[in-house]
Amino acid sequence: MSDTQVRSETADNTQGIQMADLKLEVVSIPVSDVDRAKHFYSDLGWRLDADIAGDNFRVIQFTPPGSPASVIFGMGNTVAPYFIVSDIEATRAALAARGAEVSEVYHYGEDGGRRSGPEPTRRSYASWASFKDPDGNNWLIQEITHRLPGRVDAGDTTFASSNDLAATLRRAAAAHGEHEKRNGGQHDENWPDWYAEYIVREQAGKQLPS
Repeated sequence: MSDTQVRSETADNTQGIQMADLKLEVVSIPVSDVDRAKHFYSDLGWRLDADIAGDNFRVIQFTPPGSPASVIFGMGNTVAPYFIVSDIEATRAALAARGAEVSEVYHYGEDGGRRSGPEPTRRSYASWASFKDPDGNNWLIQEITHRLPGRVDAGDTTFASSNDLAATLRRAAAAHGEHEKRNGGQHDENWPDWYAEYIVREQAGKQLPS
């Protein structure tokens, strides 16, 4: 069987399986001196997102200006590069259907222990999965539906694809439905303005409208 035939059969086998957007979020680079790296990248004008220390490790996360992805620098860190998605269960199902060696969806309990299934409240940043390529390289997947404050430039609202925009609109529609219930179930004629405010606030990590 030729390579062309193999590729054609693979394409046929995956028709109808819509792959969710996989946005590269973080790559990890080891450094010998975290403070020196922190000083260097701060001077370059990169945004410091986190500085985390624990037993035998310390990591810092920076985002280069204008970059949608961040970089983790650290000592003793084994963080794999990872993607972010808006629906981790749908993403896991699509990867598995395409033949990837993908883990179950999981989250972490208050004691730090790993638990099966997505985080019960579907809190942003809290649900994970992972998959490996044929060489054993590991990739993490994290579900993020809205950003923490400071992780998005103020007023910066962009969408990488129609899938991304549609997922945001679904969340806005669900939140707006609750908004209408709280206001006696009356139709809100200004719903486009409400949606716009919700979307901008969500991406900027600000408090959502009620």
